[in-house]
Amino acid sequence: MRRRELVRKHLFIGGEWREAKKYQSLRSPYTGETLAEIPVADEEETDEAILAAYEARAVMARMPAHERAAILEKLASLLEIRSDEAARLLALEAAKPVTTGKAEIARTVQTYKFAAEEAKRIHGETIPMDAAPGGEGRIAYTVREPTGVIGAITPFNFPFNLVAHKIGPAIAAGNTIVLKPASQTPLSAYFIAELLQEAGLPAGALNIVPGPGGVVGNRIVEDDRVAMVTFTGSPEVGIGIRNKAGLKRVTLELGSNAALIVDKDVDPDAIVPRCVTGAFSNQGQVCISLQRIYVHEEIYESFVSKFAEAAGKLKQGDPLDPLTDLSALISGRESERALSWIEEAVSGGARVLTGGTIKDGVLGPTVITEAARELKVVCREAFAPIVVIGKVKSVEEAIDQVNDSRYGLQAGIYTKDLNTALFAAEQLRVGGVIINDIPTFRVDHMPYGGVKESGTGREGVKYAVEEMTEMKLVVINKQRL
Repeated sequence: MRRRELVRKHLFIGGEWREAKKYQSLRSPYTGETLAEIPVADEEETDEAILAAYEARAVMARMPAHERAAILEKLASLLEIRSDEAARLLALEAAKPVTTGKAEIARTVQTYKFAAEEAKRIHGETIPMDAAPGGEGRIAYTVREPTGVIGAITPFNFPFNLVAHKIGPAIAAGNTIVLKPASQTPLSAYFIAELLQEAGLPAGALNIVPGPGGVVGNRIVEDDRVAMVTFTGSPEVGIGIRNKAGLKRVTLELGSNAALIVDKDVDPDAIVPRCVTGAFSNQGQVCISLQRIYVHEEIYESFVSKFAEAAGKLKQGDPLDPLTDLSALISGRESERALSWIEEAVSGGARVLTGGTIKDGVLGPTVITEAARELKVVCREAFAPIVVIGKVKSVEEAIDQVNDSRYGLQAGIYTKDLNTALFAAEQLRVGGVIINDIPTFRVDHMPYGGVKESGTGREGVKYAVEEMTEMKLVVINKQRL
């Protein structure tokens, strides 16, 4: 392999690339190759980023909606032009198979386009004041104003698109941003920062400070100049953020062990390919990755057999190979954790039908059956290429098992019976019910978020803009004009 020229990245603060006090090596999860030297921000450097965002608030708040939209439209256009380069970057820093990476970049382009459109649609409403005694002779209306500085903390698994779900709505609403990207995937964030500079974003509107959560993350969450925190990651960290944030707004998109119900009237051949995609795309490192499947006993054996066979045919290996389906997990530590969960399941009486081992650094697609509810592979978020298939006697039993979870992000059901589908939609305790598709389904303008330990608030560009703006009421007494 030809040796790559080592790049040193810097902090992005106030529209400038600033040298940091400390750097660390960023390595490929698949090859172990050093990709770049990445800054590790400290409290003082984080404060500088927050100050830059705070001082740029007025510039962004005064910017007309059509100018904010134009910046986002230009960003989307620039990213689309350089989509192959961006997908390759994903393969290098996240070991995301390049074909999957191209799909993420295409979605990211759409997310910024949605944000550009929403920038032009931020509006209030008129209030009929004479509906109440004493309201006669008055006109009232609401407006939505920028919240201010948005603190954004993002994960590694979709480093372009999940960053877009923070940056896009924030810019659309006229806010400024301090972004702490995941330590393993900061190059994607830097890539977007360069494009936003080219697109004409004012200095200080976006600031990027990679670093440890206990330093950079805590400073962002606790600083009074930060008006809102938006975080995607684990429930443990999210709960800590909520506890530290005080009265500032917080949007949390947290964990899940997403489940699918398969009714007895469904043809396994028709849905197995889609289910395999939902379970193993991006090595299962997806918040709504299909982790639990509850199949009616009448078709259980057929479904399991076909699913395991299809999973076993997935191609593992180099993320830069367009034919690769699965590559390495984000770190060796995560691979070892996933293996330990699989071993616990086997010790607890579960069966591994395929996978369950690491070959050439890649954990194979793992299909488990006969797993008890209390096992980690069932009740926790695996965030790995692991799926557990269970047998149920009825949809009602399946719903009980889906709901028996600390999480509630999305769930799916395949059925040909409309009444069954609507019953499931009513009974499932989740943020989104996907009928006749996998729970991994998402398009970027739909409301997206969960209940229980899956988080609070909603993403999806329109809904994020609402979270990132403040409503102001204006009342005019016409009798005094």
